[in-house]
Amino acid sequence: MAIAKRSQTPQVSRSRKPRVEQGARTERRRRILHHSLALVCLACVVLLYVWLRLQVLNQGYALSTTTKLQQRLEQEQRELRLELATLTSPERLEAMARQRLGLRSPEKGQVIVLP
Repeated sequence: MAIAKRSQTPQVSRSRKPRVEQGARTERRRRILHHSLALVCLACVVLLYVWLRLQVLNQGYALSTTTKLQQRLEQEQRELRLELATLTSPERLEAMARQRLGLRSPEKGQVIVLP
């Protein structure tokens, strides 16, 4: 049986080269992952900012609409108060009582004072 001797020439370890390449690949993947994560975070921040601006804009429109409604209702309330004051004025009521119901002021003997 013949036993083969190892040659005395130094062999380049093939396991080191892939480890170096694997380390470089891992580092590159890690960098890509960090950059991707940073871009995703940046995109989220930008989307949040845009969403907040839209919310502010919508609230501004709602506030404007509500203010206009409030002004219209206050004007309507002023008009209704004026109409109420006109309809319940003593002069108008007296005139209507005389015209529609035929009422007149009481004479001296018609008024009875209660104790």
